[in-house]
Amino acid sequence: MENVIVRYTSRPRLANPVLIEGLPGVGNVGKLAVDHFIKETGAEKLAEIYSKHFPPQVLVGDDGVIRQVNNELYYLKKPCIIMLSGDHQGLTSEGQYDLSDVVLNIAEKFGVKRIFTLGGYGIGKISKRHRVLGAATNHRLVKEMEGYGVVFPKGEPGSGIIGASGLLLGMGMLRGINGVCLMGETSGYFVDPGAAKSMLEILTAILGIKIDLSQLDKKAKSIERISAEMRSLEKQELKRKKEDLGYIG
Repeated sequence: MENVIVRYTSRPRLANPVLIEGLPGVGNVGKLAVDHFIKETGAEKLAEIYSKHFPPQVLVGDDGVIRQVNNELYYLKKPCIIMLSGDHQGLTSEGQYDLSDVVLNIAEKFGVKRIFTLGGYGIGKISKRHRVLGAATNHRLVKEMEGYGVVFPKGEPGSGIIGASGLLLGMGMLRGINGVCLMGETSGYFVDPGAAKSMLEILTAILGIKIDLSQLDKKAKSIERISAEMRSLEKQELKRKKEDLGYIG
């Protein structure tokens, strides 16, 4: 098997599409956002990407049928968009570079001039507020994104952007493709539909498209209930430990 294999399921004619990436990461925010976007817009599959750089496994469906782990590309013609989603990112640095290079080759083939990468920005605490942080390939894009409510605070993200969300921008910039990373603020403890929704509200405004976000609202409320229950259990456990200490002579 080659390091990366691309299997096209269709070969549409696209006019300067935007590329949007959302692969698994912190809080699965980027993947949640792109998968929801694909579902709500009825996007069609463009290609499947298979690689030695993914984990050595297959996934088993509810019907008992397996499939090889992969990444997938979808497309819309109006507005003209290519979307990247998938099961995993590359397991190694080499894998990350190889996969990003292949995706950028496809992007260039279809005339992509702008990339949006989506991810989560972990803050290590639960918050109902979900800022959308940004990073861009030039100052003009920073100003443009600020107009949509994206924030660019100094020193954040302090550790940089790891994985496909960073590499597609950095390697794309070397090819003359501009891009923006949108990062939904999340605790990082759970899959975070609330952060995905906040990010999609901004992304859809940028793209000039409206989609239904109600399902993400429902999922966010479910996660909030789970986190509230966990906080309650933690308080009960802390109280129990304090009471136990009272018996120590």
